[in-house]
Amino acid sequence: MTPASIILVVIVAMLYLSIVLFILLDDGDSGWKVTWLLFIAIFPFIGIIFYLFCGVHYRRYGIMERLHGKVIRRFREEIPPELSSQIFSDSAIEQVDGLFRPLARLLLGGNPGNKLSAGNSLEIITTGERKWELLMQDIRAARKYIHIEYFRFGNDEAGREIRDLLMARAREGVKVRYVHEGFINRRIPWSYYREMQEAGIEVKRFSNPRNGLLNFWVRMDSRNHRKIVVIDGKVAYTGGMNINNNYRYKWRDTHLRLEGPVIHALQASFIDTWLTSGGTIPEPLSAYFDPEIRGGDGPLKDNLIQIATDEPDFPYPNVQLSYEWILQNVRDYIYLENPYFGPPEPVINALKAAALRGVDVRILLPSKVDTPIIGPVNRSFYTECMEAGIRIYQWKGEFIHCKTVVCDDYLTLTGASNMDVRSFQINHEVNAYVYGREMALASKEIFLKDLEQSQEVNLQEWKAYRRRRWYDVLAGKILRLADSVL
Repeated sequence: MTPASIILVVIVAMLYLSIVLFILLDDGDSGWKVTWLLFIAIFPFIGIIFYLFCGVHYRRYGIMERLHGKVIRRFREEIPPELSSQIFSDSAIEQVDGLFRPLARLLLGGNPGNKLSAGNSLEIITTGERKWELLMQDIRAARKYIHIEYFRFGNDEAGREIRDLLMARAREGVKVRYVHEGFINRRIPWSYYREMQEAGIEVKRFSNPRNGLLNFWVRMDSRNHRKIVVIDGKVAYTGGMNINNNYRYKWRDTHLRLEGPVIHALQASFIDTWLTSGGTIPEPLSAYFDPEIRGGDGPLKDNLIQIATDEPDFPYPNVQLSYEWILQNVRDYIYLENPYFGPPEPVINALKAAALRGVDVRILLPSKVDTPIIGPVNRSFYTECMEAGIRIYQWKGEFIHCKTVVCDDYLTLTGASNMDVRSFQINHEVNAYVYGREMALASKEIFLKDLEQSQEVNLQEWKAYRRRRWYDVLAGKILRLADSVL
């Protein structure tokens, strides 16, 4: 070997051993560490590359904190303490039922920005047509600004209809700011966004690639999975629906239209994302928060709502911890809908424990999936769940994309988070936790109606079916292992 080759081998060996040691010293889950060590042992070069981009726990090492430092300081400087105490008050937490108050406090402890507000109205949206009708109506009514942030915003009929309306409003003088997720929308040509800019829309990609290697990592792995619209600080949207033909015409999903003080939390989340992605807001941030805002005329009124955001630079995985708490404390029933079911070990154990102690646990999952690897991963959990007493249902129609939880006629969760490691640990997510009987009963009714279009999976029939489909079982086990790290 030449001296250069020897040096290269030594460098690679040192890098390999350093990463192995780094993983061993990590405080994370042992299963996660074993999976990465196995992957790197089998595929040394590829494993190291994947680990550098997908394996480093940003949350533990504070790698991304600097992205938010300036924004946090600006919030503190431009929103006076008296205004901040009004729009981000903690007083509403005392209105939460005592049994669920620890959950609200847990979310606050995980992120002080997860404030809870009272007096909000909302509408539960269960069809794409209804969302398009309401959203386009509110966009047309905008007078000052429209803030919009989506994981997927398609270059198709449904996407262009919203885009063209936003462009028309921008030409009329409405300030439109749009954050698009960079990685997932990479196939959309830049000309699509350039036309928006030429119409007067400010467009930023999450996150800003000009800030170097760190943001390249962020764009590759830590994706912005949120769906947020805020219009004039008076109405907001969040939930599971993205903007494209699937969500408008084909898929079953759930979204929320919100009015009231809850908008402050969604506004703050958008502004944080906008500024950390390289956007600018010349006026003081206080101009975007009205302390006099009141709930509107939505069908469900006087709601206690807590908007919980989660992202890799927060010290704790807010959404995962909330799922664990809910499952450990639910008393009578918990109904869940989610398209991507790959829960980490603490969550799957909490699900089984709830069923074993007599809680009615039902999970509605898609039978048809939008990504080939998702089906085997979802199905790999069926047997152990049903053996513990969990009832599994499969949606019989087109893909179902809902991310909802309702339990004990009091708590409802509607948002963007999937039940998998990526949503719980890596992605930027947002969810709405609604505390109250009226919302819970409405959501329970929607879930039971969805069950009418679903087929319950029978444990014995499922076992027999799986014995014949041994290759699907094998694929599920392998992909399930990968799902815990990628």
